[in-house]
Amino acid sequence: MKNQIQRFITSRPGFESAMVEELGRMPGGASKETWSCDVRLGDEILPLVLRINRDFPLPIALDLEPEFILMKAAHAQGIPVPRPYWFGRLDGGAPFYAIARIEGETIVRKLHREPVYKTARQVMPAQLGRALAGIHRVPLAGDLDRHLPARTENGSAALGELAFIEKILRNYSPDPHPALELAFRWLRQNVPAPGGRTLIHGDYRLGNVIFSDQGLVSILDWELSHIGDPFEDLGYISIQAWRFGRDELPIGGIGQRKDFLQAYQEAGGSLPDPEALRWWEVFGNVKWAVITVLQMVPFLDGSSRSIELASLGRKTAEVELQILTLIEKD
Repeated sequence: MKNQIQRFITSRPGFESAMVEELGRMPGGASKETWSCDVRLGDEILPLVLRINRDFPLPIALDLEPEFILMKAAHAQGIPVPRPYWFGRLDGGAPFYAIARIEGETIVRKLHREPVYKTARQVMPAQLGRALAGIHRVPLAGDLDRHLPARTENGSAALGELAFIEKILRNYSPDPHPALELAFRWLRQNVPAPGGRTLIHGDYRLGNVIFSDQGLVSILDWELSHIGDPFEDLGYISIQAWRFGRDELPIGGIGQRKDFLQAYQEAGGSLPDPEALRWWEVFGNVKWAVITVLQMVPFLDGSSRSIELASLGRKTAEVELQILTLIEKD
């Protein structure tokens, strides 16, 4: 692995004499492997993170090349995202990309519990709202329109995404899920008016950001990005799974919706009405439930013994209960 990375980097202009040091696998990364290394060039050190396809990629995730392209587009627009350096392939053809390694913390329970992050807890809901408004302003013309999926049904991005997630469940789930079937029916019966057409992060939550004691530092994990309705990201960030038991604080267990939404609006975003936001929250829960099913399949069929994948599969029922709670008043 190290030799392959070394050969690739020394083939880059200006890096012919570079040395790869401190290469190691980073924890996490349920759908792609994440590695860290230092690239020494003379007296300079370039800290990098490498993202590499793993043996069991998530069927709904982008390939690495379009993910890299959209990160370049977001970085060019001033979105807080690690600087993208290179996309390439290892000797066996596996794609990977290299981005800047950003200093900071990613473990949400530390943000929730540790006194050093008191200020971060206070300011991050608004910071996340402003950053999301920036993501939704990234121009689509050119590379993004060419490389990102834009799923619609009868002109509706909401219906297009719903049909996509439903098809994925049908194709991959080994078991029936009556709660999800009920949710699919409810979602089709209550489709909201469209909120626009923008770049969507697709997995916008505290678990996919880097933070410091001063709050948001960088936004990670763009593999579920696509072109769609901006209200999708607004609903997804507030699903119960991301609150970690702090249900009174819908934005990641650290803040209220009003602070997040106000900052989003002040930064140029348009707000949905409450029922549209509820629809997208239900959809976000359905999407997450389907992801947990997908990640459990390799463990169940014996192709992987990953405890991480098995543990994600245990969460499906929890999400289904939340879905039923959200739609029961109808």
